[in-house]
Amino acid sequence: MMAHRALGLDIRRIVTDSDLDGVVTGAILRRWWPEAEVVFGHPGALRAGMLDDVIDRRTAVCDLPRHPACGLSIDHHQSNEPEGSDSDEDEGEMVVVWRPTLSAARIAFDLVGEVVDVSDLAALMEWVDKLDGGAVTKDEYLSDHPVVWLGRVIGGDDGVALEILESLTRGDSVEAILASDRIAPVVVEKGERYARADELIRERMEIVDRLAIVRLEDMGVRSNGYRVTALAGNECDACLVVHGDVGASFGEEDRYPVSASFYTNSFLHRGGGIYDLTRLATRFDPDGGGHANACGCRIQALAEGVRVERSVVVEDIGQNIAEWLAMWAER
Repeated sequence: MMAHRALGLDIRRIVTDSDLDGVVTGAILRRWWPEAEVVFGHPGALRAGMLDDVIDRRTAVCDLPRHPACGLSIDHHQSNEPEGSDSDEDEGEMVVVWRPTLSAARIAFDLVGEVVDVSDLAALMEWVDKLDGGAVTKDEYLSDHPVVWLGRVIGGDDGVALEILESLTRGDSVEAILASDRIAPVVVEKGERYARADELIRERMEIVDRLAIVRLEDMGVRSNGYRVTALAGNECDACLVVHGDVGASFGEEDRYPVSASFYTNSFLHRGGGIYDLTRLATRFDPDGGGHANACGCRIQALAEGVRVERSVVVEDIGQNIAEWLAMWAER
């Protein structure tokens, strides 16, 4: 069988998300393009043009919104699906590989697996699919499974993410990575940070109409939906987490624009959520999006429920939430 046309590209740089899915995707692609530079990005930063200088036709953009200048786009997010197609297609000089998989890493695994032996990553891939695709159980997420910890360690430090990516490219086991001199102290630090975050989530969680709302803006803390819905239990059908820094812009060290993330309580709704959360993520932010059950956007400046051009202030957060709650109430 002929290898996928994407594998014939001359990829010199891989721009990928800095979460578990993005890191594993990058590691798999590096097995085929071992000399490719890796750059970590955020969906909002890419859409804001902050990665324009590092993306060209020799760049693969993975687990992130499609960039018009890239040579290869690999993604699985619902909001990034090519119009009129749910499969691979060419768009001019760009090769687009979009598939409705649980993870972007699964696409890379299948592609690169056509030409390179990646069977050592098969067990890891099962967990990446579970964690990124909302298929993990509550007990699995709260466990000490090595891949769960790998996901906890990744994020917030591109140096750590790159170390893990290169280790996976070499074929190191997840257990060996977590026990390494560079990563073992991070595991301890993240464990302490997660304990503090859990306390904050409990303190700041409000459940309104079965939507768990947690405001963590200006606190230097992030949380994913798994953490919030695990703590909320069956009292919520979905959650809304506000994080980031009011008044911040992309590119500021240790700060990023105040944003909201939306997640279905996948522990309760195993077959998918009861509401398409991308409707909330795209209501005010033209760059918002993701999956129906996991997505996000930036908080927008509003005046009487209409987006306006000015800097975001604290009061805008409440206005955004009020509008989203009105939409949620119509589910």
